[in-house]
Amino acid sequence: MKRVVIGVVSVAGTGVVVARWLASRHRASSPVKDPRAQHRWMAVTINCHPDDVAPDGRLPRPLAQLDVEVRIEKAPGDRGTELYARPRAPVPTGRAAVLARLRGDHPREMVRTALRQVKSLIETGEVLRPDPDLTRPRPARAGRVTAKVVDMALARSAGEERL
Repeated sequence: MKRVVIGVVSVAGTGVVVARWLASRHRASSPVKDPRAQHRWMAVTINCHPDDVAPDGRLPRPLAQLDVEVRIEKAPGDRGTELYARPRAPVPTGRAAVLARLRGDHPREMVRTALRQVKSLIETGEVLRPDPDLTRPRPARAGRVTAKVVDMALARSAGEERL
């Protein structure tokens, strides 16, 4: 009888723990599903005076080509300038967001890339690009699909700063 009671109590306790764990997974909102994510500002700190970021009110070329809202502020601690930007166009969600990211035309990714290019352009005078990977051998005929997947992932990582 004791074994039956102990078994029932342990199964019930495990059920409660699993139910709470599953409930907590659904409560936490991920950045992808967060509807406020499309309105958040993206920022970059540039090592220059605020007047040098947008002289005469003209934005640098990478940002001027996009439809974005821009905010320029002095960085705290006299550490340069903070440049904020966010897309004006509605940001796709759900499947459309995944497809836009795969195609490379997601508005937030484009703004993020433009901010990085503006920082590089202002601080060094040119947009810095990594050297091509010459160490990776060209794939054999059977491995072309794998190489294309790797190339696509590497191209996407430039927009997200990670692979």
